Amino acid sequence: MARLLPATSHPHLLMHSLAHLRYPTTAHLAEAPSLEVREVSVRYNGIVALESVTFTCAAGERVAVVGPNGAGKSTLFKLIAGLLRPNEGSIRIFGNPPGGHICIAYVPQRSQIDWRFPVSVSDVVMMGRSGKIGLFRWPRKHDWHIVEEALVQVGMIDLAHRQIGELSGGQQQRVFLARALAQEAEILLLDEPLTGLDAPSQEAIFTTLDLLKRHGITVLMATHDLDQATARFDRMMLLNHRLIAFGGPSDIFTPANLVRAYGGHLHVLPGTTSAEEQLVLADTCCEGGEQ
Repeated sequence: MARLLPATSHPHLLMHSLAHLRYPTTAHLAEAPSLEVREVSVRYNGIVALESVTFTCAAGERVAVVGPNGAGKSTLFKLIAGLLRPNEGSIRIFGNPPGGHICIAYVPQRSQIDWRFPVSVSDVVMMGRSGKIGLFRWPRKHDWHIVEEALVQVGMIDLAHRQIGELSGGQQQRVFLARALAQEAEILLLDEPLTGLDAPSQEAIFTTLDLLKRHGITVLMATHDLDQATARFDRMMLLNHRLIAFGGPSDIFTPANLVRAYGGHLHVLPGTTSAEEQLVLADTCCEGGEQ
């Protein structure tokens, strides 16, 4: 059985618990990739969530993680963040196992966050500094300056003193991106951050992701939008418990791969002429929880 660490035993308190965590600093090994996953498998009560997943990401790379609900995307992110341990296989962050790094920023699905928690926008961003400030220490002027700069960069400085629960979904996501900047994160894990956001809010998120890329931050983002994944990301990961494909869109989004990933939620429609390629339409709006 996969082992869940205490920090996520109550997922709705994740925002609160992150404010009090103090991770020991783990050094990065020179020349090591930012993220390396090797033959990782996870089972919950005998049910396979992930099986023999292997891939590597370089610094500054932006990867879309796509697949149906329940494919194991959230489980993968929790493994990388060090919140879960695999049953088999290994994960390396800059050459070392997860759990001892302050360079990983993890933003879970919005449904897992208690937005009623009484905390301001600037306080949420300051949570990103907790690993660098240390346990039982107050933020210094330097830390508040970093928080202010992060909020400026994501266009949220005017709302710094608002309660996080009063913001729109898009504004909340930008606050978490500011937290990653304040944390000086080098790997950012975003679990379906665009769900429920309108087009302008999504565009604002991608503008911030472009900024993170210029900072050399590796980003893995779970999404159901295959067109968006093709247009906006360096590489795509097609996942359904196993890693079906990993690479560029022309290599990933083939009819055979999509059928393997989406199964009964995939519809293949013939073109209007025999010379046309088939149109592959994925039904990604199915209900159900994510693993």
